[in-house]
Amino acid sequence: MSTMTMRVDDVDAAIVRKYAKFEGKTISDFIRDAVFEKIEDQEDLATLRAAIAEDDGTRYSHEQVLAELGL
Repeated sequence: MSTMTMRVDDVDAAIVRKYAKFEGKTISDFIRDAVFEKIEDQEDLATLRAAIAEDDGTRYSHEQVLAELGL
């Protein structure tokens, strides 16, 4: 397992410690979760941008969708 170091000032470190404790997590778990949430957010944003770029403006009503599905 690798170790990574993050430098923060004392005030920020205290905030991270308190928030991790509030969440019931170790500092390592808290930071790991935050990093991967950020990565997931970026992936979601990339997916949204791609969907917007491909959007042809066609919209369907709720009734049309239900009819198409045979419901």
